[in-house]
Amino acid sequence: MMAKAGIIVALAVVVALPFLLRPPEDVARDYDHVLVVVTPHNEAIRHEFARGFSRWYEERTGDSVRIDWRIPGGTSEIARMLGAEYQAAFRNHWTRDLGHRWSREVLGGFDDAGIDPERETPAGRARRTFLESDVGIGIDVFFGGGSFEFNRQARAGRLVDSGLREIRPEWFGDETIPLEVSGEPFRDEEDRWIGVVLSSFGIIYNTVSLDRLGIDPYPERWTDLGDPRLRGEVALADPTKSGSIAKAFEMVIQEQIQDVRNELGGEGDYVWEGWERAMRLIQVMGANARYFTDSASQPIVDVSLGDAAVGMSIDFYGRFQEETLVRRGSDRFRYVTPVGGSTLSVDPIAMLRGAPNPELARAFIEYTVSLDGQKLWNFRPGSEGGPERFALRRIPVRRDFYREAWRERRSDPDVLPYETADEFVYHPEWTGPLFREMSFIVRVMCLDVHDELREAWRALIRADFPPRATEVFRDVSRVSHARAGDTVAPALRSPDPVDEVRLARELGAAFRDQYRRAAELARRGE
Repeated sequence: MMAKAGIIVALAVVVALPFLLRPPEDVARDYDHVLVVVTPHNEAIRHEFARGFSRWYEERTGDSVRIDWRIPGGTSEIARMLGAEYQAAFRNHWTRDLGHRWSREVLGGFDDAGIDPERETPAGRARRTFLESDVGIGIDVFFGGGSFEFNRQARAGRLVDSGLREIRPEWFGDETIPLEVSGEPFRDEEDRWIGVVLSSFGIIYNTVSLDRLGIDPYPERWTDLGDPRLRGEVALADPTKSGSIAKAFEMVIQEQIQDVRNELGGEGDYVWEGWERAMRLIQVMGANARYFTDSASQPIVDVSLGDAAVGMSIDFYGRFQEETLVRRGSDRFRYVTPVGGSTLSVDPIAMLRGAPNPELARAFIEYTVSLDGQKLWNFRPGSEGGPERFALRRIPVRRDFYREAWRERRSDPDVLPYETADEFVYHPEWTGPLFREMSFIVRVMCLDVHDELREAWRALIRADFPPRATEVFRDVSRVSHARAGDTVAPALRSPDPVDEVRLARELGAAFRDQYRRAAELARRGE
């Protein structure tokens, strides 16, 4: 009871955090500058970087600065907001400032990376005009999220070179921030974004719950989440709502493709076969799922409380919760990154096109990449150069951060990412072009039909997996690698949102019928 009470108190603190950190009225004052930043980062990160940057900037310029944080939600919500805001801003520029007629071709072309801006077509002229403009949305910086989303925003033309390389050329190299590591991009080739902190993905679990279920050894690989003994015990988040969880599911697929490639000696259609194996693994993970939540942090809470036995998580959520409970005398909650099952990816930062305060934006980007900013991610609170209140438990991107002299100040002194990076090599050509499609497939195969999926899985387990029923259940041909590219991708990329809705409905109905048939066959023992 004391342990559960401690968790509840911790959750209450998280809820109250924005109010606790709100500056009192007597310190409210006018600032020389205001920087507008959109971010999915949590309140602890925002607090430490606002405090750190304000002090850093005032020491260098004598001017005060306040960060105006914009927090529409997670990375997916931010992406939708940026798309809508830039569309409105460019339409205003195109029609009011330039006096041109708005059309479907202009709408579809101005932020489409596939449009040649040199072509003298409505779409080409719109694209060229946008890329040559300072059209903005009143926001200076995009801070946090995954490299996939930053690449999308850069290709659309919403991100611009901040000029950081001009003032800090020594940071752009293998000794500080490499262009890529183990197949993952760490910065943009055209300097439109740069990584500031690293992330990996793994498994969280509750040892008390696993002991109760008789599961020993504890989970170490993604495949362990498909254990039938975990039926109703897996906490998962919706990858269409969380960019970090979407990346975690991509790691599951990458791992399976690499396993098949190793088995086939690098020959044959290992991408297609590995994709199919991954879809089947995700299918049973979904069948074991207690739920699919909209929040990537909810599994942390439920696994901590024992309301679920295992879950998927981004590394810093898991490490932070593990440390919190250990400090309270409990070791029941653990986080593990599967060996060979997760790459290192970056959370970037970038200047947005039309930033109202470009010089201030560049200064903030410089601070986050500087060693002063990097220390906030992993130094212990109160240590020299460290955060004021919160152990952020993130892994800095700069290679030169990992010096022995700072070991005692670090929250994770044994984590040396550049020494272990080669344990998993990311192959973007396997899954990168289908990143959004992967999340869509998880949704239609698992989330939208979760009741039927769980019932079929329960029937299979009770009947000890009769062959015909199992074969029907495991059919993932509708979401094969080929169909993901030929059928799913066009629907998701169509300018008409009805195409995506129609495909989701069709696939959902097909999987629903499939799972019902599998359940019926299992009950008959076939």
